[in-house]
Parts: sequence; structure tokens; C-alpha cells
Amino acid sequence: MKTPAYSCQLALLGASLCFLTAGAAQAAISVRDDAGNTVTLAKPAQRVIAMAPHITELLFAAGGGERVVGAMNFSDYPEAAKRLPLIGSDAQIDLERVLALRPDLLVVWQSGNTARQIEQLKSLGVPVFYSEPKKLDQVATSLTRLGQLMGTEAAAQAAAQDYRQKIAALSARYAGRPVVRVFYQIWEKPIYTLNGEHIASDAIRVCGGQNVFADERVPAPNVSSEAVLKANPEAIIGGQRHDAESGIQIWRNVTAMEAVRRGNLFMLDSELLVRATPRIADGMAVLCEKLETARQHRPVGKP
Repeated sequence: MKTPAYSCQLALLGASLCFLTAGAAQAAISVRDDAGNTVTLAKPAQRVIAMAPHITELLFAAGGGERVVGAMNFSDYPEAAKRLPLIGSDAQIDLERVLALRPDLLVVWQSGNTARQIEQLKSLGVPVFYSEPKKLDQVATSLTRLGQLMGTEAAAQAAAQDYRQKIAALSARYAGRPVVRVFYQIWEKPIYTLNGEHIASDAIRVCGGQNVFADERVPAPNVSSEAVLKANPEAIIGGQRHDAESGIQIWRNVTAMEAVRRGNLFMLDSELLVRATPRIADGMAVLCEKLETARQHRPVGKP
């Protein structure tokens, strides 16, 4: 016959099991990545590999720097990222090196990493999160989602809030400013630019600019010098280069172009706009100032 004490013990045991089961269920983490896939981890990731420089920055900014055990080449920010073991390049991932690092999460760049090798890693059961922010606010949501996956929500939320405040301040300051037609050059031989889907175009838009090649189909199209002349941008933006004969300086004698006639050839740190990280807010602050300068260079009476 079961005594009251025995029955009470069973009840307590059952309650404990229910509590533990509920706790285990709550421990599972599920987020949606930028490819629309649901990524589920049984517990916060402790060993993460970043498959692109922008991803390395996002992981550190989200408070997970100590959890990053490997990174792709050119991962140079923050300073601690330079000391991470490298696992390859966009063209070739060192699969053996990746597996030797025993990752419990891979954060990959959908447009940059080799799909075949990523599928190989997925087939081995390594969870994969695809990262490709194309809009400014997606940087903030990337931080919070990665923070969830790593169990660093507080740091990630704080970073996202700080970033959003900077973007909001720039948006408020430059909203309604006259539009400046912009050619954003990322390389000159051959000439490469960015289309409207790239996050840099979103930054240009917030600053009151219009990307003259926004309608191109591929994210980083190769365009001809004739196409640039035909587009006749009011401002040309390019990355800072050491060689005075390269970069946007290839246009300095093309006086038929409005940007050249008005002295609107502007250089800035391209990584601050091309990499989808919180530092894009810093790059935007400089970009917005450059476009404001272009407005000041307009002839008197021209809006």
C-alpha cells in the first residue's frame, strides 16, 4: 500500500521531471537566418567559425568574440580578430582545418562562400547560419540573432540599440535633402560598382543619394566607362587607395562628367560601407558629409 509520504515523493519527482523537461525545451534556441532557414541549437554556441570578414565583426560586436575559434581571410577587425586561426578564403575553405576546430556553429556568407563546401559541412551535421544583411536595419537584427545563438543577448541588444540610434540620427538629419546622383566605384580595372540590393545603396539612400546603377541585376556588376559617362553622376565615391593614379582618380580628366566638373570625386574607407557591420554607421556619417559637399558645389540657383 502506498503511504502518503510515498505519494508525495512521487508527486515531487513528477514535478521535478516536468520542470527539467520544460527547462530543456526552453534551452533550445531557434532563429531564422538571412536565407530564410530556421537554425536551431540545443544550447548556446561556444565554438563559432566566421566565414567572412563582416561576419567576424558581427560576432565580436554581438559579444561573442571569445566564442569565435576560426575566421576567413581578411578578418581584420577588431584587433583581436587578426589573431584567429584562418580557415581559408572565399574560393577555397580548408575543410580539415574547420573540422579540427570542432565548431558547433558556422556563420557563412551566402554570396561569398563556396556552396559545395558549405553543403559538405552541413552534411556532417554542423549547424549553419547564413548571413547577408542587405538593408541597414538587418545589421541590428543580425546582432540580436547571433547574440541569441551565442547566449550573449545583453551585449547584442546593447550594440543593436547603439547602432540603430546612430542610423536614426543620420536619417533625421539628411531626410528631405536634395537628391545627389552617385556612382559608387569599388574597383577600377575593370570597373566594378554595386547595385541597389547591396547595403551600401541603402546607406547612399539615407544620405539623400541615388545609386546610378541601382537597377543592375548582379550585386557587384562590371560596368564600362561609357556606361558611367552616360549615367553622368553628380558625385563619384571610391575607396581610399595609396596609388594616386588608381581608384576614382581615373576620372579626374573626364571633364564631360558632372562629378568631375564640380570637384565631386570623394574617397572614403570603403570597408566602412561595403561590410555590413555596425561600423557602417561611421562610414555613413562620412558619406553623408561628402554628399552635402556635392550639394554645396552646385551652381547658384540649382536645387
